[in-house]
Amino acid sequence: MKTSIPVSSLLHHKGSAIWHIPPETSVFDAIKLMADKNIGALLVMSRGVLTGIFTERDYTRKIALMGKTSRDTRVAEVLSGQVICVTATESVEECMRLMTEHRIRHLPVVEGENVVGIISIGDLVNWIISAQNSAIEQLEQYIAGGATT
Repeated sequence: MKTSIPVSSLLHHKGSAIWHIPPETSVFDAIKLMADKNIGALLVMSRGVLTGIFTERDYTRKIALMGKTSRDTRVAEVLSGQVICVTATESVEECMRLMTEHRIRHLPVVEGENVVGIISIGDLVNWIISAQNSAIEQLEQYIAGGATT
């Protein structure tokens, strides 16, 4: 589905709650927060600046498979430091392209140096499904209205 709808529309609907941790947080505490908030990633911020992202994938590949312990390892040691970000004006379609190209599931949304939200692949899929349902309903109403006149 082609769309030029900006991510700001998705954030407006979803909300712009941002969960973040400092880099010195233990992996255990990060995973606990992710479980408590039912999220798959945390932004890693130092003095208000985005320094990385910590995801469930980071945990499974860099802690569990490497034999490290989550209580003794700091997030700074295993985070994904190169973060792909988007602005609020980027289209939903462009975000899907970036996620596919870079094989990532989360995109921080920034305005300058400030993080204003985060979107996940699940957010994009839900938005697309909602947009498709709306388009189908409009077409059905058009067809039904056209058949009675």
